Amino acid sequence: MPGVEQVSLSAVTGKSHTGGPFVLVIFGASGDLTQRKLIPAVFGLFCDKLLDEKVHVVGFARTQLSDEQFRQRLAESTQKYSDRPWDAQAWDRFAGRLTYHTGSYDRAEDFAHLRQRLEQLTRELDMPSNYLFYLSTPPEQFSLVARQLDDAGLSRRGGNSSEGWSRIVTEKPFGTDLESARRLNKELLQHFDERQIFRIDHYLGKETVQNLLVLRFANAIFEPMWNYKYVDHVQITVAETVGVGSRASYYDQSGALRDMLQNHMMNLLCLVAMEPPTTLGADDVRNEKVKVLRALRPIPPDCAMYGVVRAQYAAGQIDGKDVPGYLWEPGVNPDSMTETYVALKVNIDNWRWSGVPFYLRTGKRLPRRITEIVIQFRPVPQVLFNAPPLGPQQPNLLIVRIQPDEGVSLRFQVKQPGQAMQTHAYTMDFSYAQLFGRRAPEAYERLLLDAAAGDSTLFIRSDEIEAAWTFVSPILAGCDLLRRQRLPQYPAGSWGPKQADELIANEGARWIVSP
Repeated sequence: MPGVEQVSLSAVTGKSHTGGPFVLVIFGASGDLTQRKLIPAVFGLFCDKLLDEKVHVVGFARTQLSDEQFRQRLAESTQKYSDRPWDAQAWDRFAGRLTYHTGSYDRAEDFAHLRQRLEQLTRELDMPSNYLFYLSTPPEQFSLVARQLDDAGLSRRGGNSSEGWSRIVTEKPFGTDLESARRLNKELLQHFDERQIFRIDHYLGKETVQNLLVLRFANAIFEPMWNYKYVDHVQITVAETVGVGSRASYYDQSGALRDMLQNHMMNLLCLVAMEPPTTLGADDVRNEKVKVLRALRPIPPDCAMYGVVRAQYAAGQIDGKDVPGYLWEPGVNPDSMTETYVALKVNIDNWRWSGVPFYLRTGKRLPRRITEIVIQFRPVPQVLFNAPPLGPQQPNLLIVRIQPDEGVSLRFQVKQPGQAMQTHAYTMDFSYAQLFGRRAPEAYERLLLDAAAGDSTLFIRSDEIEAAWTFVSPILAGCDLLRRQRLPQYPAGSWGPKQADELIANEGARWIVSP
């Protein structure tokens, strides 16, 4: 496109993102994630001609299905959930790459049969034995599936690359606290090397999240101001309009702290706060993220009891429709003390961010679905334009919109036309859709290609997982001490409880959401 310099991160790192020929094996292939996200993503890559012609998908689950039944089910779900116009002819060409294998996770013979089928498939296709195992299963099955793959000779830990590669992708949640995360890491590392394990967080596959690296480190106008000298505070908001839906049984055991804060929000925080990596290589980027997590000021349990805002949504309206409160959702314990909203202040004790608070909030049944990062800069001195009668001025803001309207906006002061000296806050806006005129790739499309190419930059390393849980686990412990106290309520369709507004107002700030 004229005026746009197009240089991809893959070009910078020198890595291929086609992955070559491989077999994607999806465990839990009859489940919701496969139908809503994984197969639509693979089909999207196929339509964009980003898959090798020999790439094949094998579904593995307990449900009894024939290959044709599997294909028909996925055709219906892909047509429903894909954001692309439906192309029946393309699907007919793609469907031949889909096969199904009925099996149980606790039956060794089913994994032995899976190996035989994979070996037969790669021989028929005349391709290397490259296997990408995707664990779209409940987290308690991760270790079992990894062990079964190893016992069946499919993990090839430390194996010769000339024989083909094996990699394993795990979904969140990765543990429920620090102890369980360490245990799960240890169990997976008994069967796969760290370089073979890809812990996915789909937020990291979003274009705007990746653009944080470009925004910060490819623009000399931003990086010199990206520190305590110029930044007043940072806000990270992850808001959802939906309730718990069909996930009530999982969510009521998890809550916003585990479901959103420990993974998605910690990853966004790291990308905002990290130091420049030496290169864009996976380890260099992830090393800097871990440094941020280790610099987080601990929030001990007794402070978390009263310094972390937790709440549940009550009945209200979303988009003009009445919705029930959390305690009235099907599958939720009517005495549940699980939070659907959390807000807290985080401090990073390093040179760059000394004294700069980071305010994080996330919740369900909020007015808008939005994920964004707000950098609020320090006010100018209270002379000239920031003193009465012209001041106080609105602060300068840099807002990074992760979803749904991906883009960046910058607010600054300009003079209004006329004889009088009057200022006006103007927002300069950049939109991905308007500039590039095409859809941004789905996060799972990018992440599946990266995993197939062996590029772990956008995936979570074991020490990063444990560092995040080291920070979050004491907060969970403090919240558990208040489990018998009824949580504050906020009406569905509002921006959360008043306690969250008080949290940030106590330091002279307010929550900001882009128009």
